[in-house]
Amino acid sequence: MRMALIVGINHYEHGGSLYGCVDDAHAVKAVLERHGDGSINFDCRMFTGTGPTDRVDRSLLKDRVNDLFTAQTDIALFYFAGHGHIEATGGYLLATDSRRGDEGLSLSDVLTMANNSPSRNKIIILDSCHSGIAGTPPAPGNLASLAEGLTILTASSAEQYATEENDRGVFTTLLVDALHGGASNLTGDITPGSIYAHVDQSLGAWEQRPIFKTNVRQFVSLRKVSPPIALDELRRLTELFPRQGYEFELDPSFEPESKGRDADMPAPVPENTRKFAVLQRYNRLNLVVPVDAPHMWHAAMQSKSCRLTALGEHYRRLVEKKRI
Repeated sequence: MRMALIVGINHYEHGGSLYGCVDDAHAVKAVLERHGDGSINFDCRMFTGTGPTDRVDRSLLKDRVNDLFTAQTDIALFYFAGHGHIEATGGYLLATDSRRGDEGLSLSDVLTMANNSPSRNKIIILDSCHSGIAGTPPAPGNLASLAEGLTILTASSAEQYATEENDRGVFTTLLVDALHGGASNLTGDITPGSIYAHVDQSLGAWEQRPIFKTNVRQFVSLRKVSPPIALDELRRLTELFPRQGYEFELDPSFEPESKGRDADMPAPVPENTRKFAVLQRYNRLNLVVPVDAPHMWHAAMQSKSCRLTALGEHYRRLVEKKRI
């Protein structure tokens, strides 16, 4: 069972309003509810603060976070988009009725609830200013304190603001893109780590810097999408490359096209052309490269070979260990 609590607050009674947080919450809910093939993923509950009659007060926010992290689930995910505050006593998530920064929900309280949660995996994703302090005690020099199975992903460091662009949070826009498949691996899995890498690589050195903290022992997939290559073809890595460092020998019989073929070259062999089609798909995914040839076509026509890249060898080992 997977549960997600999704909160987006635009309206603040005692502070400046935001514009993209509610839309961001809707976008996160939409992508988390289903896997790429339409099958059920997270059971989502969403709360939004859009105005005086649609609000997320501090008591409601704290109660719902507590409900999430006291449930016994495979994954408990908390997403928050709204104002954040930091001071000497730590960081806070501001609710609709917060009159001042320290009247928000304390991130120390959120961390305590998550650390004590019976859920196997706990994911906290924060798109708020100064959210990078989450998981770190306020005293200078203290290290983050995360229970096993807890991951925190934040839009910015403790010192930075989380920015909006085109009425959407910059961080959440990248987060949603990652969940839609931008951060998937070759098996179609999207993990917290791959999401962080996607967001981190998309932001420049002068922009807000995302923060990633984790203490996990097992692979955690937040969403599955269609893989870029069929898994049965990926599993053929060990058939075509039976050992590390192996080079697959090619010749013109692997190339199906007759164009550019000399008269003394062997004709295409259907079994070989089928293998070559798989090798070319590996090449497009940076799993395989030709040896001493600019392209796979040249490698075949010049009777060269191809070999696995470091990424290809990684997936070959996964197949060999029956992990794919």
